[in-house]
Amino acid sequence: MKATIDRIEEGVAVLISTDKEPVRMTVPVSVLPPGAKEGDIVSIAIDRDEGTTAASKDRVSSLIEKLKKR
Repeated sequence: MKATIDRIEEGVAVLISTDKEPVRMTVPVSVLPPGAKEGDIVSIAIDRDEGTTAASKDRVSSLIEKLKKR
């Protein structure tokens, strides 16, 4: 997804997607690429981390089992 940086204020950037039906979102300025400024177009990607998700589920299951044994 691509979005335009609409404005930056108080450490928060307001992005508007370039999709047919624009979506407005806010993100911390810290996640923007270095040097990004108002009017720039940025790429946005959200990926699912299956390995970390599985490890987290295993850890929680282990903790639940330990609690059941008490």
